[in-house]
Amino acid sequence: MRQPLAVLTGDIIASQRISDTTALYQMLDTTLARLANHYGGRFERYRGDGFQLAIPGTSEALHAAVALRAELIMHSQDQRWDARVAVAVGHNEWQPDSPLASADGPVFVASGKALDAMSESEAHLALIEARSPHDAAMTLLVRYVDELIDDWSHYSAEIAYLRLWHDESQQAMAERLGIRQPSVHKRLRAARWAMLADTLDFFQQRLATEQPD
Repeated sequence: MRQPLAVLTGDIIASQRISDTTALYQMLDTTLARLANHYGGRFERYRGDGFQLAIPGTSEALHAAVALRAELIMHSQDQRWDARVAVAVGHNEWQPDSPLASADGPVFVASGKALDAMSESEAHLALIEARSPHDAAMTLLVRYVDELIDDWSHYSAEIAYLRLWHDESQQAMAERLGIRQPSVHKRLRAARWAMLADTLDFFQQRLATEQPD
């Protein structure tokens, strides 16, 4: 039986230039495991810097991709850690208790093709609705989110990551980080959180209406 599904296929950006790949891959595994557990999905990592995450449902697809990139960037040390992530949403027969290595279907195929296409461009984020017509407006919004993330510093990624997972006041976030509330406000503005939050809300509503193909 076909069910709503989101598939995130990706790889680490410029992994061959990163000196401490052991720490990077440990963080990547931790991040993917957290997302898989939160969304009730499954992940696999392959060829070292490649990975795939499949989660039931479609509404949180972009949220998961942004959270993944935010966690990598916030844990960057001397070298920036980030990933290309191709997200595809649609309907598929795959179930969370099934392996990903042999998974197929339109959603998996669309995600893989989108990642291949990104290798020929400067894009680091893509969102595809499997077997749906190309939506220029949606593509433009995803490009906006991508470029916003590309501009994040460690602190911007950290504050965005915390805001993605914790619905709390700026004062509570300040206490969590050990800084003053005005500093939290400044970091949220630098991360352009208000615009990002509205964009994620838009995609959550848009993708929740994904119809069977």
